[in-house]
Amino acid sequence: MAQKKAPKQGGLYDKLPSYGDAEFSVYLRTVFLKSMGYTEDALDRPIIGIANTYSAYNSCHATVPKLIEAIKRGVMLAGGLPFEFPVISLHESFSAPTSMYLRNLMSMDTEEMIRAQPMDAVVLVGGCDKTVPALLMGAASADVPAILEVTGPMLTGSYQGQRVGACTDCRSFWARFRAGEIAEEQLPDITDQLGPTPGTCMVMGTASTMALMTEALGVMLPGGATIPAVQSQRLRHAEQTGTQAVAMATSGLTLDKIMTPQAVENAIRVLLAIGGSTNGLIHITAMAGRLGIEVSLDRVDELARETPVIVDLKPSGEYYMQELHEAGGFATIMRTLAPLLDLEQITVSGQSLKQHLDAAPHWEQSIVSSLDNPLSPEGGLAVLRGNLAPGGAIIKQSASSNALRTHTGRAIVFDSVEDIATRIDDPDLDVTKDDILVMRNAGPVGAPGMPEAGYLPIPKKLAKAGIKDMVRISDARMSGTAFGSIVLHVTPEAAIGGPLSLIETGDMITLDIPARSLNVDLSDEKLKQRAAIRDKTPPRVTPSRGYAKLFDETILQADKGCDFDFLLKN
Repeated sequence: MAQKKAPKQGGLYDKLPSYGDAEFSVYLRTVFLKSMGYTEDALDRPIIGIANTYSAYNSCHATVPKLIEAIKRGVMLAGGLPFEFPVISLHESFSAPTSMYLRNLMSMDTEEMIRAQPMDAVVLVGGCDKTVPALLMGAASADVPAILEVTGPMLTGSYQGQRVGACTDCRSFWARFRAGEIAEEQLPDITDQLGPTPGTCMVMGTASTMALMTEALGVMLPGGATIPAVQSQRLRHAEQTGTQAVAMATSGLTLDKIMTPQAVENAIRVLLAIGGSTNGLIHITAMAGRLGIEVSLDRVDELARETPVIVDLKPSGEYYMQELHEAGGFATIMRTLAPLLDLEQITVSGQSLKQHLDAAPHWEQSIVSSLDNPLSPEGGLAVLRGNLAPGGAIIKQSASSNALRTHTGRAIVFDSVEDIATRIDDPDLDVTKDDILVMRNAGPVGAPGMPEAGYLPIPKKLAKAGIKDMVRISDARMSGTAFGSIVLHVTPEAAIGGPLSLIETGDMITLDIPARSLNVDLSDEKLKQRAAIRDKTPPRVTPSRGYAKLFDETILQADKGCDFDFLLKN
């Protein structure tokens, strides 16, 4: 009796549907693939999945179809067979209530589609803020070889001779409009120039932050973080990414071998050194959590005290991603930070960060400063603790006002995003420039989804008087493009009983960034009394069905990355 052949593995023969007969499953799959015009030869090659995040609602991903063409070309040149497949696409400006609310859903979509469909490796195409972490969270959980390609930043525009770009300048122009410095009829000409090309925000917002952090993690080929979206170099990088995906399919290089605890710490160092988005900390925490790696806020603050800000980009500096790319991109940052990084960490190329650094060209530039002469002696973020934030809070100190680094003021409390929208511009609002604006119930549970509402507007009557900054505190997030003396991610949030829920207008709050403290001038006994009164109020209404119910019941706090508790690797 002839021995039965061992079933083939990988490619077309991977992840077969359950018909009870594996050979029939392959046979039936072959029928339908041939119906699309594939030959027998094509079907016997490594399959490379390409997660397609194109959407007409996502301007940051307008170039994705061209990128996918280039990735496919790279895959086929290397002897692989590319299969693109759609996953959820998120854009901050087109996702209600916030794209963060849907990040975990996108990660689950990515994970399940990778698990369900045959592929020996996957190329993840992301760009806009939450898409990059969502893709990597999903791919890390799915445990297949994965490589990232980002869409890249926009080029800058010009308004009345001033170089401008999304979205730090969006916020500064809007603040000037609210202050009466810009007329409404000027706004169309301004918005024409703020986003002049496809791509992600060209400042050190969350998209740029995540691109640089992921190159530091080693999940993207060298140079990919800063190439502008509309340059041909971006397409060449995408082609190389497709080629490398085929090599990874053969080598079996999965994300758990790349995203090690040391690589995660490298990425956090980079986050601090670039004056990156506070969102970057939430995302790296969630990505690491999918591999069982814990990110400690205390360790983050230790790194912040050792790691200076060295990149002169808005909102912490003056320039744009285009200049950083022209200055050598991530390699220039890595060369400066080399004494603080673990350069032996492996990357998707199979080479180490050190090998990439040794191969990178070097020339004189003025965007990335030296460790001896940094823009700021400490990292862009600082972790705050105190009786107002026992689980921690974050401030982007590199984008805050020096005069407000230590400040005591009277709390002006707003109970929700809607409350601040209703009352902030009331001419009768009792508020001065020395007060502290406090917004609560805008965290992961309370909003829901932790919207980018932490950039509380300066009350219009103060803005018209020339006030540009105030201390602002919330359990919300803030766009990486924003700036100001703004405390975020107060944990635990108000909606689950955090101390922020106990603050009343008139309470005195002290922010002390050098001491890393955030406290309200109330005794423990007084806080307990207020908590007892609060606990007698009717409980909040909770969702009864669907994704909203899943989100409400399983979402973690900011210090745990705002992932769902059941998605973490134990």
